[in-house]
Amino acid sequence: MTTNNGPSPFSTTRLDALPLRVAHADEMAAVLGDPALHTFTGGAPESARELRARYERQTAGSPDPAELWWNWVLRVRDEDGLAGYVQATVRGSGAEIAWVTGTQWQGRGYAKEAAGGLVAHLLGGGVVRTVIAHVHPGHTASAAVAAAAGLVRTGEWEDGEERWRLGAGASSEPSAAGRA
Repeated sequence: MTTNNGPSPFSTTRLDALPLRVAHADEMAAVLGDPALHTFTGGAPESARELRARYERQTAGSPDPAELWWNWVLRVRDEDGLAGYVQATVRGSGAEIAWVTGTQWQGRGYAKEAAGGLVAHLLGGGVVRTVIAHVHPGHTASAAVAAAAGLVRTGEWEDGEERWRLGAGASSEPSAAGRA
């Protein structure tokens, strides 16, 4: 179960989703170091020092007590190494999710497996009833991940990305603040 005190781990067939820790920064800097990961989101890879600062903010939690930031790193069990992350910003009964797998691990179905596992974990916890993701219109791989996780296009747009949704209406919509 995932609680207000933070995310609980969950597993899929090949992955362990472990609650984010500042100590993950060094390994994640290597995982996320390819500039190609920023093609659709903008920006550039962060150094281990920059990721440590980000992870300190994320693990400290949202300054808004009505909003929860849940972040997990993805460990590939057969390789015993990190391959990416998933995250959820939860507000009320709604969660906005995101996923990233390093380019070295793309094309193996890890993102689909991780996003599907995240959705099942969130909906199975009894708090979240609606899951939302935003997908850049040119990012066909990310659209395939959203669809595989059970989300459907809404035709709604925010900041140049299409909103995908699963579930009934949420009592309040989450924000992207957990991506800070």
